[in-house]
Amino acid sequence: MATIVGDLDIPQLPEFGPDTDRDVRLTALKDAAATSWIARGMLGYNILHYGDVIAVLRDKRWYSAVGLINEMQVVTNEKYKARPRRTSILSADGDEHVRLRRLVAPAFNPRSADRLRPFMADVMNSLIDPVADVGSCEFVSAICEPYPIPIICELLGAPKEDWKLFSRVASDILRIFNGNLDRDAELIMQAQDDLDEYVRMLIDKRRSEPREDLLTDLIAAEEAGDRLTTEELVTMVEAVIIGGTDTTRNQLGLAISVFAHHPEQWALLASQPDLAPRAVEEVMRYFGAVRATGRYATEDIEYRDIVFPKGTVVFPTMGVANFDDSVFPDPATFDITREPVGQPQLTFGSGIHYCLGASLARAELQVALPLLARRMPNLSLTGQAEFKPATSGIFGAEKLPVSFESGH
Repeated sequence: MATIVGDLDIPQLPEFGPDTDRDVRLTALKDAAATSWIARGMLGYNILHYGDVIAVLRDKRWYSAVGLINEMQVVTNEKYKARPRRTSILSADGDEHVRLRRLVAPAFNPRSADRLRPFMADVMNSLIDPVADVGSCEFVSAICEPYPIPIICELLGAPKEDWKLFSRVASDILRIFNGNLDRDAELIMQAQDDLDEYVRMLIDKRRSEPREDLLTDLIAAEEAGDRLTTEELVTMVEAVIIGGTDTTRNQLGLAISVFAHHPEQWALLASQPDLAPRAVEEVMRYFGAVRATGRYATEDIEYRDIVFPKGTVVFPTMGVANFDDSVFPDPATFDITREPVGQPQLTFGSGIHYCLGASLARAELQVALPLLARRMPNLSLTGQAEFKPATSGIFGAEKLPVSFESGH
């Protein structure tokens, strides 16, 4: 007979505060995972083992909890509470999500990302050039922050000088995930309004001046007479700008923080750039920018003889599942020569909400990392690495002071 999830004798996670160190959180989650595939947390249940994370993410009865973020936080700002909520591909589920994904998926194929690889290399070289002869830099501000913006501009056919706007609005809108919604409401609303105005202008311009870019592809996207509405186009382009900006720059910073502690792996990547695809997967497994996501039960769901009542919130915890030793041998070892195991790292997610921009993110990192390894040999940290709060929706480095052998 099935057991109600609330009656289970399972590990109870400690109450994490906004300032709880990331390593403390991760240790508690890994300790729980050593004895159970599920643990009870403050807001729901953490799913900790690889197979179970996959099962939840692929079960269409579990809907994205992105739309519940406002309900999970205290918000006193009346303007924010009254603001209409728009559905995007990031929060849509069911038939609506299937339709949106079907329409836009062809525009996000690997070929679209691959055609930008020469441009990605040019952007990265232009960022390295000013610091190459100095032999040191603050890596986040010098390289991570500016790297993905020109690429997103190129992808969408937006003017390159708009990169500062993209960077600001992406950072501010993503504050919604940081656990301080009441404090950040005004900044979030302003960023949403600024981005909305910009994207509508860009769409109007591209309708009359089509080009070979993603925006033109999205406008033209059609299947069986179905097309994106203007409102759907706006939310889709905004998702590309926000997701494509913040995830890549955060993941790149995390990659460098890992390689700084594994100099032999950095030297290996410089000498064998063909290891770049494996290096990217290993970095994302070992220190991923997206460590967990939320789902809620749209009906009573029975799984592994456990009943999750309708409305139950669970958190598939990819950052822990990526260390599941039943899938990844010797998971605590960082090894860019790791043989593929036939099952992917989970930082991109799984199921219907699998990262739409995964091909672009992989290409950006596969281009950047070997190029950096060649031009910044003997990389090391010259001070304490500083990271974003553990509550950040997309985790990353705040500061990475590094030194390296100059003149490359």
